[in-house]
Amino acid sequence: MSRPGEAAPVAVTQECTGCGACLLTCPEHAIRPHGRPLDILAGLCTGCLECLEICPADAIVMVDDDQGVPGAD
Repeated sequence: MSRPGEAAPVAVTQECTGCGACLLTCPEHAIRPHGRPLDILAGLCTGCLECLEICPADAIVMVDDDQGVPGAD
């Protein structure tokens, strides 16, 4: 689980199609359908990567603290 003030270990990029597969898969219910791309609640995300594995659009990526979010531009 992320500590307060830390970013989630994964992020949703602009490639998100809004299919909802990640919402149904997340065991912690850390992904919210607010906006586009979807929001990941850092305080709930444990970094299990189930969302990354299930995403058919490959729109969920691991966040590199030094590099930022790939595909966010």
